[in-house]
Amino acid sequence: MLDSNRLRRLEQAPLWDFALAFYAEPGIESACLTLQDSLGVDVCEILLHSWLFVHGFEARPYALAVEREERNIWQREITQVLRHLRRTLKPQALQSSSIATLRQTIQQAELQAERENLQRWQTWAMQMFENNPHLTKRAENIQNVAQWLQDRLFFGELDKHCPSGQSARESVSQAWQTLAARLDRFE
Repeated sequence: MLDSNRLRRLEQAPLWDFALAFYAEPGIESACLTLQDSLGVDVCEILLHSWLFVHGFEARPYALAVEREERNIWQREITQVLRHLRRTLKPQALQSSSIATLRQTIQQAELQAERENLQRWQTWAMQMFENNPHLTKRAENIQNVAQWLQDRLFFGELDKHCPSGQSARESVSQAWQTLAARLDRFE
């Protein structure tokens, strides 16, 4: 059974607003991009789990798996295409103002794609089925928030893709710790 007060607070705190505020916290952008670029972690999903965490919820794994596939398709077919174009144009944008303008337009489209993805995550999270809600209350006292977040993202599978170099592993580990430390304070 979900706590109706918590659920009301979650409904009144849009994921997009949380994402903007949390992403602006010191170290969060860098941590998210490290995990995205090193492990292929979806930043939107990191933000979803972080949003749920600060409101005392977590996603049920079996419900999450289906939606994760839908969100991965969106990321792969829309957001990643835009990100690739934006990154590809970066050197050319330094030489041409018209390409810089094009790159800025693509960057805005990428941001809008991320916003749409977060909106879809929020809609999914808020769907309540009588006997099968997508959310459950999370444990009150989580001792290792970084491990909790990794478990939500099935870090074991992602770990297979982690660069094998020690410094790469350290930067990934530091990214998880940064997220955890900020979540503890943000909550």
